[in-house]
Amino acid sequence: MTPTEYEYLRKFLKDNSGLDLSADKQYLIESRLLPLARKAGLSGIGELVQKLQGGSRTVITDVVEAMTTNETFFFRDKVPFDHFRDTIMPEIIKARAARRSIRIWCAAGSTGQEPYSLAMCLKEMGAALTGWRIEIIATDLSQEVLEKAKAGIYSQFEVQRGLPIQMLMKYFKQTGETWQVNPELRAMIQHRQLNLLHDFAQLGTFDVIFCRNVLIYFDQDTKINIFNRLARQIEPDGFLVLGAAETVVGLTDTFRPIPERRGLYKPNDPRAAAAKPALAGAAPRLAAMAGR
Repeated sequence: MTPTEYEYLRKFLKDNSGLDLSADKQYLIESRLLPLARKAGLSGIGELVQKLQGGSRTVITDVVEAMTTNETFFFRDKVPFDHFRDTIMPEIIKARAARRSIRIWCAAGSTGQEPYSLAMCLKEMGAALTGWRIEIIATDLSQEVLEKAKAGIYSQFEVQRGLPIQMLMKYFKQTGETWQVNPELRAMIQHRQLNLLHDFAQLGTFDVIFCRNVLIYFDQDTKINIFNRLARQIEPDGFLVLGAAETVVGLTDTFRPIPERRGLYKPNDPRAAAAKPALAGAAPRLAAMAGR
């Protein structure tokens, strides 16, 4: 790969997925795109770049999906799910007692482990949510990982990563060497393809937004832009959950951290955020990549 080709790919990936690669990540592109080029019968990355420049939609999709990270597992990092059970849901149940409904958005749903983990948490609350309308929207950039999420079929290795054995036996059915999430749990989740670089206002407003391990891939202007837009999609008393390595501090005043609850945030007045112009030079869109 020539320096010119690398610079083209860096710009292409930032424009199409939000991925902000530093100048020393050539090895990463080579390791992920060379197999893709060979599979497509191309001579190498140079010919792959020519296909991108020619506007091939198939190649564009394949390159973006090859470069995005889909590392995830059930109840990943545990702490956010403790917050969900012990802090978020008690407050939401009290605040939504009149309307008896809750909307949750997993903004980087990947292969489904995070939204299914939340669905299991809700099921475990039993009678407290009887008669409630629960809507979980799980979005991701990759159609391939969304199809896996919809099917809810996981290998023995995947269900052993973070999933308590009692929940495995309660909410999954074994078929040969794989396990499938039961139909009742699968029905709780709507899986939608969404590139967060595009407008997501059409999703409506949410009580809880999980946007974990996504913003770490983007530059500061893009992070600020996405926080401002998330603030417009969350209820004034809602909750934002970020990954352990992510924070709003020093970037925006649209959200404030909740003391002693790592990764958990409350919105400030969303009307103020909506009135703010986008930061000059900020990326107008953000990719929904997993790493979730």
